[in-house]
Amino acid sequence: MTAPLLEMHGIVKTFPGVRALDGVDLDVRPGEVHCLLGQNGAGKSTLIKVLAGAHQPDEGSISWRGEQIVLGDPQAAMSLGIATIYQELDLVSGLTVADNIFLGRERSRFGITRPAAASRAASELLARLGHAEIRPTTEVGGLSAASQQMVSIARALSQDARLIIMDEPSAVLDNEEVERLFGVIRDLTTHGVAVVYISHRLEEIRQIGDRITVLKDGRTVATGLPARETPTGEVITLMTGRTIEYVFPPRRSGPAMDGAPLLEVDGLGLGGRFAGVSFGVRAGEIVGLAGLVGSGRSEILETVYGARHATSGTVRLGGRRLRPGDVGAAVAAGVGLAPEERKSQALLLDDSVYRNISISTLGRFARAGFLSGGAEKAAARAQVEALDVRPADVTRIVRTLSGGNQQKVVLARWLLRDCRVLLLDEPTRGVDVGARSEIYALIRDLADRGVAVVVVSSEIPEVLGLADRVLVIADGAVIAEAAADALDEHRVLDLVMEGTAAHGGAAPMKTQFEGDVA
Repeated sequence: MTAPLLEMHGIVKTFPGVRALDGVDLDVRPGEVHCLLGQNGAGKSTLIKVLAGAHQPDEGSISWRGEQIVLGDPQAAMSLGIATIYQELDLVSGLTVADNIFLGRERSRFGITRPAAASRAASELLARLGHAEIRPTTEVGGLSAASQQMVSIARALSQDARLIIMDEPSAVLDNEEVERLFGVIRDLTTHGVAVVYISHRLEEIRQIGDRITVLKDGRTVATGLPARETPTGEVITLMTGRTIEYVFPPRRSGPAMDGAPLLEVDGLGLGGRFAGVSFGVRAGEIVGLAGLVGSGRSEILETVYGARHATSGTVRLGGRRLRPGDVGAAVAAGVGLAPEERKSQALLLDDSVYRNISISTLGRFARAGFLSGGAEKAAARAQVEALDVRPADVTRIVRTLSGGNQQKVVLARWLLRDCRVLLLDEPTRGVDVGARSEIYALIRDLADRGVAVVVVSSEIPEVLGLADRVLVIADGAVIAEAAADALDEHRVLDLVMEGTAAHGGAAPMKTQFEGDVA
């Protein structure tokens, strides 16, 4: 058996009031993909920050190639050949692609930087990743989320790493890009590079993983499990301490579902992104938008919300036309949006839970020109209790919550606002298997209260299981509409392929199926 490249024994890390790691063990061998699994809050992020040199452990030992080491800072980890790609990308938006890839390691000669050399090297790295279309001179802030992810991976490759930690690397990638990523990972491991791979998508673990370590409540509950042979149900039980099935809440039926639409979208278009999009959503109905990344799904939601200015068409709520490109008017009318990038677009990460919940409703708590903090906290506390946000502390900084609980905070904001239409873009992205079922129940409960809900998800089974009615989107056009129970995953894929081909695009390789149970 190959000697471990990395060994971590008895790692303990405590923050004020929280024991994030409570004796974690992990060993990684050269040339393997070691998958690190666990629910949000299990300790995965803290562990990789210890390994990256960003946190110092209170107890325990770390060995690298058989020698005990101290990772005093991120530079120490990088100098050994440990590179980390975080889920929340740490790119500098105002710098170019090449600048970001070589940030802190600028190519120079006689003290003079050489941008041309950096651009050539960046092009070679991006070509290796199958993304030669990303120009090294482009500002990173202007790239899509998927392209930014590729830049972050290219930066790790540029460090000649022997161990690369990938935290949810596929979260913003479409199916073809995931296949490219897996190809890069296989190439790396063939050359002896080890990868620690973190993902909530257990189907991916079976495709790319060699061994599995499972964390729960800051402890190692299993390690060294064979990734392809270990049953999914066993992994979920280890992660949660109980058996979880993806049982979606029952769909609503009856006369209420036959009423006039509350939200009406007619001929909506956004130049170069989508055109001629029309649909309606009744009060109490959940409509799902199914399609591949890049099909225009997210842009449709953002345009309905007013974050993008429509170039054609209309949006009406309760029969009243909403002014295009006006978020304030949409929110005042009762439209709420939970965006795909919740940390960068929906949350004030360094502010409290109560302020994140009340931010869209602050006028309600004003008294004679002053904000009533007591009333604000009380209203937020009621939402925290109703949605079972954990921990139930409204003064807690929202950055410290798990992904599932952060998503609940976003939903709580719109519950407090009493929104009539809720637009959800990838509502379970980065959310563990236990919290997903809770969020599904919350979404259905909102619909049962009479909220009109529109859901976008890259996971076709999620759209089909949660929605009442589904619109299939391809290349910026609605190509099919049907009741969710009249469709299955393969039929949606066929429609997407037919629609993509009809609109002149290349057909996708396979479905964006990312289910967590087999």
